[in-house]
Amino acid sequence: MENNLAQDTTQWNLPEDAKVRLGKGRINEIQYSPDGKFLAVASGIGIWLYDVATYQEIALLTEHTSVVDRLAFSPDGRMLASGSGYGTIILWDRSTGTEKTLTGHTYLISSLAFSPNGKMLASDSRDETIRLWDVITGEQKWTLTKDSDRASMLSFTPDGETLVSASWDGKISLWNSITGEHKKTFAMHPDCSTTGAAFNPDGNIIAIGSENGTVYLHDLDTGKLKLTLTGHKEDVDNLAFSPDGKTLATSSHTDETICLWDAHTGERRLTPTTHTRYPRGLAFSPDGKTFASGSGDGTICFWEARTGNEKHTFTGHSESVLSVAFNRNGNIIASGSINGIVRLWNADTGQPIKTFKTSNGFKDMVHSILFGPDGKTVTCGTDDGIRLLDVHTGEHKKILYMNDPFNPVLRAFSPDGNTCASGVDDETTISIWDVHTGERKKTFRGHTNHLSCLMFSLDGKTLASGNYDGTILLWDVDTGKNKTLKGHTDWVSSLAFSPDGKTLVSGSDDTTIHFWDVDTGKNEMTLKRKNWMHSLALAFSPDGKTLASGDRNKNIYLWDAHTGEQKQTLTSHTDWVRSITFSPDGKTLVSGSDDGTVLIWKINP
Repeated sequence: MENNLAQDTTQWNLPEDAKVRLGKGRINEIQYSPDGKFLAVASGIGIWLYDVATYQEIALLTEHTSVVDRLAFSPDGRMLASGSGYGTIILWDRSTGTEKTLTGHTYLISSLAFSPNGKMLASDSRDETIRLWDVITGEQKWTLTKDSDRASMLSFTPDGETLVSASWDGKISLWNSITGEHKKTFAMHPDCSTTGAAFNPDGNIIAIGSENGTVYLHDLDTGKLKLTLTGHKEDVDNLAFSPDGKTLATSSHTDETICLWDAHTGERRLTPTTHTRYPRGLAFSPDGKTFASGSGDGTICFWEARTGNEKHTFTGHSESVLSVAFNRNGNIIASGSINGIVRLWNADTGQPIKTFKTSNGFKDMVHSILFGPDGKTVTCGTDDGIRLLDVHTGEHKKILYMNDPFNPVLRAFSPDGNTCASGVDDETTISIWDVHTGERKKTFRGHTNHLSCLMFSLDGKTLASGNYDGTILLWDVDTGKNKTLKGHTDWVSSLAFSPDGKTLVSGSDDTTIHFWDVDTGKNEMTLKRKNWMHSLALAFSPDGKTLASGDRNKNIYLWDAHTGEQKQTLTSHTDWVRSITFSPDGKTLVSGSDDGTVLIWKINP
């Protein structure tokens, strides 16, 4: 389970043809090992193990084929259980380095819990079942049918004879863990949606977070409300008790705060200065002196539980990558994420160069990204406008607010970076903007349904716009005249122009890729594969001979752009492939994914 520390972690567990991995995947959950020596992080690409004493990565476990959502250590620390978005559970034996796969669930694992003696594992899934497993044999002992597909938090009572399920709809169910018999179900949550839950170490108190920002502590023996904690504004979705049960840590991704409470009196003890974005996951060290928190800004912070002072920070994790771009020289890669983070990477070594924040707002996803012609500026298209960042300092050279920040938009830049096309995805109008002045130059109207994607040709003279009704419009940017391309039977998800501008390629939810003649509007070729998920990203190589497509099935396909023959399949991402681009020399492909990583691939001629 361990890797050579001398090896660069960007090279760990790479598939064939991949040169380097940028980023460590998005953070989904963090857990301390019972001995306090390791921190396990469930991420978009697998499980990272960190040595808490040295703050070094010691392993990356990548046997899961999809995003890892949940983790649990056995009480003796020997076993680590992990659950994925596809319903698969893996048991890792830390002493032998072996693993065992448990199959039965058909959907995302929402909770894992070991029994006090470590011989049994309970798992909850969005497939409406709770399952009990024999840890030694891997066999399924019981399947407990829930009355809801809502996620729940699981815990065993200290004697191990009862399994407690706290559902996100506010119901508490008790099960006999030996026989699988349902004991009782009762509702104890007030009239608001549950967003998180945690059990104290004794198993007799449950803390429930709610969408209104209030935390409720209930006695599981009597069902009575013990305490009501107020301090967060909304959505308390991470909760954790200290090992002695005296302190409760809570966080809200909406107001971006962490609070520490006295679990007996309800007094708020501390509000540490938290991450800049979206706390994700809380965990106390076994001695209770430290707690760790993950964040949507890609960091994991360690805090002193007594003072709230920050002790150390891990960096390198990130959220879903929506856009990637090379600079003109091909030696720097820019990536833009769903959480408004822009990262610059060395394209040769994979090492991070700089990290920028596009804003401090809540809705600032980086939908599109482009280097300026001189390489000194990164232009970002976000939900609320356009931001021009200085490559060296990260300074906002210009911010152009172009629409209501609460309405998500589509954005596309002309290759010279001077023009931006935008459209709100629940409307039919396209606006053309001057990137430097923020002036709206033109407005195009012609769609009869909602917009789904936008793309400029390489000369900037033609704009293609995809629609949810399956149609595509080709616009003359100067005159505003358009022609309609019809052939898809479902919404258009991606577009790409060939380097010579003569061909447009479109991907659709109908699982096809169409090649169109730009001059005539005729469909020249259609690509379709059995059991194919629809393409979310398309890109031509600079010589126009190869088309790359990235899809919801986590794969990247390379096609002969003239014959439609499939040349190569690149597999390693564990979630949707959102963005792809070729290097200027065509020898390298870069892909960004919802798993929170960017991969650099060596392309075979």
